[in-house]
Amino acid sequence: MPPAPRRRNTAPPREELLAAAMATIAERGLDGLTMAGLGREVGMSSGHLLYYFRTKDELLLQTLEWSEGRLGAERRALLAGPGTARERLDGYIDLYLPDGHRDPHWTLWLEVWNRARNADDDARARQAAVEAAWHRDLVALLAGGAAAGEFRPVDAERYATRLRALLDGFSVHVAVGLPGTGRSQVLARVREFIEESLTVR
Repeated sequence: MPPAPRRRNTAPPREELLAAAMATIAERGLDGLTMAGLGREVGMSSGHLLYYFRTKDELLLQTLEWSEGRLGAERRALLAGPGTARERLDGYIDLYLPDGHRDPHWTLWLEVWNRARNADDDARARQAAVEAAWHRDLVALLAGGAAAGEFRPVDAERYATRLRALLDGFSVHVAVGLPGTGRSQVLARVREFIEESLTVR
């Protein structure tokens, strides 16, 4: 008689937990992400999950950090690749903006931003570190493009701050599905801003 299968008594890898959380957000939205539901998905009790994450806020922040790690690798590969500075900037913007209404990554960002009002200093610093990586890469891209004569000379730090504020505002509109702010419309408006403010004439 074959031995009975063993019950799973070890926690799945952290990445599996975070990938499952992100998949749940994509399929059912944030309301569908509960400790109990995630535990069933990965074969763990909600109490066991709470041992690892302590709170849902921490689960959401770690899921965001995991997702941003993957996006960061994609962004760095894009910026180190071939093409003009403008092509790389277009790629950066394409990666930054939501894919559309209810984009799971941006759904998660909006929730983390919302919960940041009551977050502790450590959580705020971790969130700021994620945003700072996007900012540093954009500053370097702008400075390099200007040095190569592809972009108009600008204060890269100030311009990056303005451009990211524009992208964040439009991204919220796309993610929540405001009429007249679909992804293609937003891309056109951002490209118009780039043409007017950065293109060498």
